[in-house]
Amino acid sequence: MGNRLSKIVTRTGDDGSTGLADGTRVTKDSPRIEALGSVDELNCALGVLLAQELPTPDARACLREVQQDLFDLGGELATPGLGLIKDARIVWLEQRVELFNAPLPPLREFVLPGGSRAAAFCHLARATCRRAERRCWALARSETVGTALPQYLNRLSDLLFVLARALAGAEGSTEVLWQRDRSAAGTPSGEGGTES
Repeated sequence: MGNRLSKIVTRTGDDGSTGLADGTRVTKDSPRIEALGSVDELNCALGVLLAQELPTPDARACLREVQQDLFDLGGELATPGLGLIKDARIVWLEQRVELFNAPLPPLREFVLPGGSRAAAFCHLARATCRRAERRCWALARSETVGTALPQYLNRLSDLLFVLARALAGAEGSTEVLWQRDRSAAGTPSGEGGTES
């Protein structure tokens, strides 16, 4: 196979446009590029997570597989009309959610991002995943997007939430739960909190 990226500096994007895989030129702030960039950012966030010490090899193998899927997802976004993400990959994610969630204690309140270093990076990846999903839905309002694509991101954010809990538990960290009644206990309102 030849070199896929033989020239890095092309100057073709200096006018604020970029090329899709089919040769079409679009603006760098178009909904398609926003979605593609968010998926790339998500993959980078997973790379940062994978650079940490992870307490379970199963989590590492799962995340490596997800990174491969995200490249397929990016390829689908870069090539309008191409369908690379199949329903089987969504089923695979759902199975991993069940697998990692099964040993976890029941959750009775929202979890604040954190718990351990790896878990915190996993929560950051989860939030990035939610943004990528929103960008894909925004794109779908004006262009055709395969239905499996945003569904994959929806399931992936569920998986990352469960993995964050699993990583925190495996590292012996205590999850910090949202304190619903903290204002009544004397904590000034407006301190802390997170978007759910």
